[in-house]
Amino acid sequence: MCDGTNRCCEDRLNSILPFLPLCRRSSALFWPPVVVEFLKSLSKGPRYSELRTGQLLALAISELRNSLHFPNNYSLRLGFAIFFDNLLSKDDAEKWFGEVLPRLGNLLLRLPDLLEIHYQNAGIFNGLETSLRLLESQHSGVVFLSQELVAALLVCALFGLFPTTNRGAKHLPAINFDNLFVSIYECYHVSLENKIKCIIHYFERICLHMPTGNVSFERKVLPLENSPSGIVYPKTNFWSESVVSLCQLEVHKTGLIEDQYAEALEVDFANKYIGGGALSRGCVQEEIRFMINPELIVSMLFMSSMADNEAIEIIGTERFSNYFDYLLRETNKAFCGLFDQNKYQLYQKLSETIEVQGEKPAQNIKNLFHKSKNLQSASSQSGKQDLSSEPPNANEKKGLHPNLEGTIGIATGNWGCGAFGGDPQVKVAIQWLAASQALRPFILYYTFGLEELNKLEMIVKWIISHEWTVGDLWNMLMDYSFQRFKGNTQVGFFNWLLPSLYNNDDDNDPMMLDE
Repeated sequence: MCDGTNRCCEDRLNSILPFLPLCRRSSALFWPPVVVEFLKSLSKGPRYSELRTGQLLALAISELRNSLHFPNNYSLRLGFAIFFDNLLSKDDAEKWFGEVLPRLGNLLLRLPDLLEIHYQNAGIFNGLETSLRLLESQHSGVVFLSQELVAALLVCALFGLFPTTNRGAKHLPAINFDNLFVSIYECYHVSLENKIKCIIHYFERICLHMPTGNVSFERKVLPLENSPSGIVYPKTNFWSESVVSLCQLEVHKTGLIEDQYAEALEVDFANKYIGGGALSRGCVQEEIRFMINPELIVSMLFMSSMADNEAIEIIGTERFSNYFDYLLRETNKAFCGLFDQNKYQLYQKLSETIEVQGEKPAQNIKNLFHKSKNLQSASSQSGKQDLSSEPPNANEKKGLHPNLEGTIGIATGNWGCGAFGGDPQVKVAIQWLAASQALRPFILYYTFGLEELNKLEMIVKWIISHEWTVGDLWNMLMDYSFQRFKGNTQVGFFNWLLPSLYNNDDDNDPMMLDE
């Protein structure tokens, strides 16, 4: 692997070898025989390995780790089972076990060769060695890794194959994905589920098309004492006496750092341990960035914690995922609670009947179920829309489609808008969507005097008068959420949806609204 005369290369390898899952004999790196057997079986697919479920995969990995004398955790096994057997869809799970896992097994079998190629090709960049090695605090240096080698190292982390001994002594963060899967069992949160899904998506992508670029990981150090570079850790007078002109500063009230357009150096407000809580329960800026760019995680293998005079610069990672809010989860949970199985079967039958007749299901079902005097505005008077209506009551229910007679409506309020800080305008829309799709005849919504909902009745009347469907409102809510997420709007949902209503002082003049 390394020429015996190349002492520098030898030292670099020796510094990282205790933290790699490989064995070494002479100049060669290789997997222990038990790992080779496991990976060969895995690479042949589920017909040979019989690994078709998360539970079986967890058991196989557990046995493998036991044979390597690695620590194991019963909660880790349960976490694997929960994620792959319960949280992934059936189709996604079949793809994972049938296509992705075998390719990951093949990739890991190649890890010793990939490392050998890496060390053979490692050179000098700006006077710095580029080979994989431990980059400890106060030692500047850079590591260049191919994206294929990065991928293989991340598979090791997925299976928990990196040794954990002495990582703490070297001030290295945990690199195995154990805590993610343990946490999803011990303290499930949707953010944990989505973090793992980002990583799983990354593995699916690299199995379809392995990227061919390189990633550089550099530790930068401002020396505390005089150095050949002449740059030292600045004191107060360095800043107070500086005569350097201030650079241009552009203010962007919208957008995200990672979507910047100028090929600028993007700043991460980082933990001193790179990655922060990315591989545990953390879910703020640094952790999110490590999930959408999983190649960043490899830095946690060899980058010790940062001191006050240090920073880490990473160039070349690819973004594999995006992130959004929880609208789908919230709406689905509301729908789950509100829909009546018997009535929903009726809905499905009517939908099938309409499709056979060649009509548009959404429009006709809306006409069947929602054109009642409870839910529609009255005819216009004096050139203005009369949007007045009474709350639904038992006598008025006969105006609904006969098949909905006796259906119970919904009485609700500001769900999740107290201690959990939910947006009341968004929560109204979510509950309206869910109740409508569940074929509930009405909602009695109690605002508890929230100022944000003062114009809710006007908003509802306008939407009903324009005969919006569930799909119409959902698409508008999604568009708003995306714009709000990107920082392109700061106003509430109602103001964004109908700005003319909020610019109109006369709440009784709906003709001023956008038609």
